[in-house]
Amino acid sequence: MAKRILGMDVGHDSLKLALINGHKIEKAVTAHIPLNLIQDSRIVSAETMGEFIKDVCRENGMYCPQVAYVLSNENVYTRTITMPKMTPEQLAINLPYEFSDFISDEPRKYVYDYAMLSNPYADASDTMELMAVAVTKSHLELVREFIKKAGMKLVKAAPTVSSFISLIRGNGSKDTEYCILDLGYKAIRMHIFHGDRYEVTRTLDIGLSSLDSIIAENTNVDVHLAHTYLMKNYEDCQNAPYCTSAYENITMELMRALNFYRFSNPESNLENVWLSGGGIQIRPLWDMIESSLDMSVHHAKELLSRTPLDANGLSSFVQAIGITDLGETNGVSFVADSGFRAQAVRDSYE
Repeated sequence: MAKRILGMDVGHDSLKLALINGHKIEKAVTAHIPLNLIQDSRIVSAETMGEFIKDVCRENGMYCPQVAYVLSNENVYTRTITMPKMTPEQLAINLPYEFSDFISDEPRKYVYDYAMLSNPYADASDTMELMAVAVTKSHLELVREFIKKAGMKLVKAAPTVSSFISLIRGNGSKDTEYCILDLGYKAIRMHIFHGDRYEVTRTLDIGLSSLDSIIAENTNVDVHLAHTYLMKNYEDCQNAPYCTSAYENITMELMRALNFYRFSNPESNLENVWLSGGGIQIRPLWDMIESSLDMSVHHAKELLSRTPLDANGLSSFVQAIGITDLGETNGVSFVADSGFRAQAVRDSYE
């Protein structure tokens, strides 16, 4: 019998669920998250979120006992690092120090994990390359708690980049360089991969929230209503001159980030970008990005390899779908290996 799993992606204001059965997408739904349940990228009530998820699953006939969860960018740190060869026990001690430039809090408040990007014993090199990840214990426990409240069990949880790696592995090429632009609410993130190998993420501190602010200012409404205006294109606000100006600012920042990456990596042959995130629903923004970048622009759903219900209807679900295909892990591992052998590094300082 094919294994069923529910992919779950919680965004700024929407819940995305994708029910996967083997190589088939059985159903995919999205639901608007109640106002104020998420504040400053933080879920304020595990019980309320759990009840909300349970209701959405019941209304759409999507109950599944096992959940794969996308850890949002705001709650996880991901790095590609090179370290001297060492054992897993030695890594448990040393890995947290690799995040010292990013994490100002106490290291013991985080859980660490990694996936090998190279076999440290396959050549004569004295180093090994890793995709390393850190997430706060409190956030991981919160995710476990509200999924349990929903009557399900968290069996896989991984960062956004792991979801994209799975998509690339399923329908990509190991010789192709991939740039996936995640057009998010608070920020835009530029994820770079060489084949299914994660390279780097660049964060641009500009996102859909800047559009909400400018719509609110020009229509005299609060930012919550302005966001609804934006996503529903109320009175064609997406094509208003003030929004067009904001699209130009966003596109300029993207061009600068891409030019800097290519300048810093002269061996790069980056020719294509794939768009994902909430911003893909704003067609004028997509059009401006496509016309301004000297690259071919694609939708991340083109990387889907599973049998689609309706390719046009899967725009918002690529991460929820990708997160379900991360290989088997021993128990709940917050970072999955996407084909590599993941080695859990647990609670190093306890």
